[in-house]
Amino acid sequence: MSDSPLLTADRDGIRTVTVHRPDKMNALNSATLDALFAAFEAAAEAPDVRVVVLTGAGPKAFVAGADIAEMAGLQPVEGRDFALRGQRTMRRIETMPKPVIAMVNGFALGGGLELAMACHLRVAADTARLGQPEINLGLIPGFGGSQRLLRLAGRAATLELCLTGAPIDAVRAQALGIVNRVVPAAKLEAETMALAAQLARAAPLALRGILDCVHVGGEAALGEGLEYEAAQFGLAFSTQDMREGTRAFLERRKPEFRNR
Repeated sequence: MSDSPLLTADRDGIRTVTVHRPDKMNALNSATLDALFAAFEAAAEAPDVRVVVLTGAGPKAFVAGADIAEMAGLQPVEGRDFALRGQRTMRRIETMPKPVIAMVNGFALGGGLELAMACHLRVAADTARLGQPEINLGLIPGFGGSQRLLRLAGRAATLELCLTGAPIDAVRAQALGIVNRVVPAAKLEAETMALAAQLARAAPLALRGILDCVHVGGEAALGEGLEYEAAQFGLAFSTQDMREGTRAFLERRKPEFRNR
């Protein structure tokens, strides 16, 4: 049996990556962070993978947080390095050229919420609980939580979640813009995979262009973002998929995109 903290499975252009540390509520230790980085590097390069779904093993936790047992004995420089290790992994996910969907099946706390927020879309079970409880350990978020939460939910919600450490339910998380969809727990996998299948049928180069534009625009002034969008829009006209998409529309049929 593999000692890897991850399980992967491919089907119809969708790669499912599962954090598999059920005895630790899927907590993120250094080995798991490195494995996630490698898994997303591989998914980015795999020509047959069009969408990645990220989830946690078992019914209780997506990822319950960073591994406290590993963190407890760290010294300041080691703590900084652990944060940078986590941020490197989150950044790899955030900058993926293919859509990444977090299937939040349970607790997404601390590093778990930071991991979910690094994904492009988040579908949560109605039983999920999300939060940044690091304050209860005498810590602050270290894998980008204060920054991505600020961009998703705004200043007031970020301060509330980080300063109180109190978790929120999936419905409130959706209202704050942290979660895209909330579905009954029994339908979570079916609903998430249906969304993934929809994206897997879309034009891969156009998906990448949208991801790039949103990523650049989120970190740039409006004028710079608009200029980048126009350039990417123009590049789309050089693709066979654009010709196929417009031709299929005019011929009233479904397009067959080939990532070219």
